[in-house]
Amino acid sequence: MKSIAIVILNWNGADMLRKFLPSVLKYSQEAEVIVADNASKDDSLKVMESEFPEVRTIVLDKNYGFADGYNQALRQVDAEYYLLLNSDVEVTEGWLRPLLSYMDAHSEVAACQPKLRCEWNRPMLEYAGACGGYIDWLGYPFCRGRVFNTIEEDLAQYDTIAPVLWATGAALMIRSKQYWEAGGLDARFFAHQEEIDLCWRLRSRGHQIVCIPESVVYHVGGASLPKSNSRKTFLNFRNNMILLYKNLPDEQLACVMRWRFWLDALASLYFFLTLQWGSCMAVWKGRWAFCRMKADFRSDREKNMQATVVPANEILFPKSILWQYHLKGKKTYDQLNA
Repeated sequence: MKSIAIVILNWNGADMLRKFLPSVLKYSQEAEVIVADNASKDDSLKVMESEFPEVRTIVLDKNYGFADGYNQALRQVDAEYYLLLNSDVEVTEGWLRPLLSYMDAHSEVAACQPKLRCEWNRPMLEYAGACGGYIDWLGYPFCRGRVFNTIEEDLAQYDTIAPVLWATGAALMIRSKQYWEAGGLDARFFAHQEEIDLCWRLRSRGHQIVCIPESVVYHVGGASLPKSNSRKTFLNFRNNMILLYKNLPDEQLACVMRWRFWLDALASLYFFLTLQWGSCMAVWKGRWAFCRMKADFRSDREKNMQATVVPANEILFPKSILWQYHLKGKKTYDQLNA
C-alpha cells in the first residue's frame, strides 16, 4: 500500500482524462492513481479500459455529485493520505514531493493544497484555488491571488507556505483519518463549497490547513458547470447559506443572516440589470432551498458547535471584502491585509 492515493472523480470527462491523466501518471510515481467514475454517459470507461488499463477504476452506480461521489469512492480506498484531484488538472514534475514531505513533518496539518495556475493562461493564478482560500465574516470566499473576479499574475508574491482556512477541492490533499473524523464532504451540498465546509470543520477542531506553493499544478476550471450557468449560481448561494448555518455560532449567525438577505437581494438585482435572468432567479431559489433544508442540518450544527475548539472569529477574515473591494478599491489579497 502506498501512503497516498490520488483519486480523480470523473463525470463525462473522457477528453479531460485523455489530456490530463498522462501528466498525473508520469509525475506521481509516489502515489496510487485511481479514477472514480460518477456514472458517466460518455465513453470515459472505454477510454480507461483501452488507454489506461493500468489505472484502477472505481465505477459508481449513479452520479452522486462532487461531494458524495468522493465519499463513495474514498470508502473503497486504503491510504494514509487522499489527494482529491479534478480531472481537468495538469500536474508538473516534482509536484507531489513538497506536499508529502510537509504533511509527514507536520502532524498538526490535516490538509493542504498546491499552488494553482490557470491552464489556459499559464502566467496567471487560477480562480478556484490560487494560493489558498479564506472567508470573510459575511461568508464570501476569496484566495491569496484571487478576490472576486480579480485574478493576479503569479509573480512569486505568494510563494511562502501559509495557513489558510480552506484548500481547494480541485487539488486537496488530506489525511484519511481526519477526513472521516470530521465527517467527510457533506453529500447534501452536491457540488460547490463542500470543501470549504469540510476545511472549516477541520479548522474549528484545531487542525491546520496550508498552501504549499512549491508544488504547482495547472487547472482549467469550470469543466462541469461554466461560471455563468444558473445552476452554478443556485448551488453557490444555497450552499453558502448552509455553510454559514452549519459553522457560525449563535452570537454571529443571526447578524450575518440579516446582512446576507440584503446583500443577496443586491446580487439578484445586479443579475437582473445585466440581463442574467436565470441567475437572478437562482439567487432566490437557492435561498428558498436552504430554508426548506435548514432543519436537516440542525444536528450537524450542534455537533460542530460542540466540537469547536477554535472559534469562528479566529478563523474568518474580520473585514467585509465587499466593502474593501468595491468601495475602498482593494482588489488583491495583499491590499486587503494592508
